[in-house]
Amino acid sequence: MNTADLGLPVDVPSTALFTDHYELTMLQAALKAGTADRRSVFEVFTRRLPEGRRYGVVAGTGRVLDAVENFRFDADVIGFLRERRVVDEETLRWLSSYRFSGDIWGYPEGEVYFPGSPLLRVEGSFAECVLLETVILSILNHDSAIAAAASRMASAAGERPLIEMGARRTHELAAVAASRAAYVGGFTTTSDLAAGFRYDIPTVGTSAHAFTLLHDNERDAFQAQVDSLGPGTTLLVDTYDVTEAVRTAVEVAGPELGAVRIDSGDLLLVAHRVRDQLDELGATRTKIVVTSDLDEYAIASLAAAPVDAYGVGTQLVTGSGHPTCSMVYKLVARAHSADPKAPLEPVAKKSMGAKSSMGGRKWAARRPDEHGVAEAEVIGTGAVPVELADHQLQVELVKGGEVVAREPLDTVRERHAAARARLPLSATQLSKGEAVIPTEYI
Repeated sequence: MNTADLGLPVDVPSTALFTDHYELTMLQAALKAGTADRRSVFEVFTRRLPEGRRYGVVAGTGRVLDAVENFRFDADVIGFLRERRVVDEETLRWLSSYRFSGDIWGYPEGEVYFPGSPLLRVEGSFAECVLLETVILSILNHDSAIAAAASRMASAAGERPLIEMGARRTHELAAVAASRAAYVGGFTTTSDLAAGFRYDIPTVGTSAHAFTLLHDNERDAFQAQVDSLGPGTTLLVDTYDVTEAVRTAVEVAGPELGAVRIDSGDLLLVAHRVRDQLDELGATRTKIVVTSDLDEYAIASLAAAPVDAYGVGTQLVTGSGHPTCSMVYKLVARAHSADPKAPLEPVAKKSMGAKSSMGGRKWAARRPDEHGVAEAEVIGTGAVPVELADHQLQVELVKGGEVVAREPLDTVRERHAAARARLPLSATQLSKGEAVIPTEYI
């Protein structure tokens, strides 16, 4: 599905104002100075992983490609900038015909990353590249944070499916992006219909406590749901007394009841009791779904419980304690003049503390050991060593302003599962630790 042409309510006519004021004032100054056309290279990377995380997950790349395509200063946007006197008329004329015409390389979406990994490389004139900083970072920082949390939860869940249900815990548009990122990280379904419509993610859902409370008694509520949705539905059994509700659920739906959902209490204890009761009532194939403010630690604690699926909301859409990845967008190389043939010169910020960066256009490769397990993230600025040539990570995403790397979301999801599987086993540990492989610079 090509979502760029859907014209959905969750879309905007232009992404050009998803930027910071100073991007445009820098552009104005560079135009006046005659430096705006200098060939430049910007890179997205993070200096460190969130505390305790052992790997990061690249997510949002597909959304970045859409944002770059839709980065247009139409008449309404130009009018707003003119009214606010953000930039002068010369800059407005330049912006009115803006189209990104450069190249973008990056880690394919779903890949894992580590400190220093050059996740995205944006090349073109300074003017056209600098404008994209904010929108690129806002997408990648958000989506990668959600995908990393989702990946940890998927590792903890093992083969049990995960339902994304966090729409009511975040901004309505962020909820759609979060559903997409969660799917990349290993979730199987979402409750958010906008995410299902836009990204073709499977959607699920049956009823809330309000539906039970609407009816005169629990039996009437269950009967109404089964009459409408069939015995394969999922009945919510913790509105009143769980034991009584399970008994009533099986009486109403029969032993072919699809599932029961538990949303409160000691989930480990209640799940065991419910499983025993279902089996005694002959509903041996009825599944148990648990919800209730789960995170990766709670999911891991239920590994030995008779749980068949997990529903996760708040902790997922807030990155399970890390709602951003601290990615930055830095100029790493630029030409000395506007001559297209002028060679690129490495540039880098030099500062006290941990905010320095490494200049030069970078390549990245992940060196495997003799068993095919990743042992180092190798980053360099010169020629790629022969032994790493087949292990390079960056792929071409945009060429001459044209997107060349759109792919189905299922492909991205499968890539992440494969990339995580090639990491050392300690990558799936939930205990705090350093990056599971070191970053080496050559």
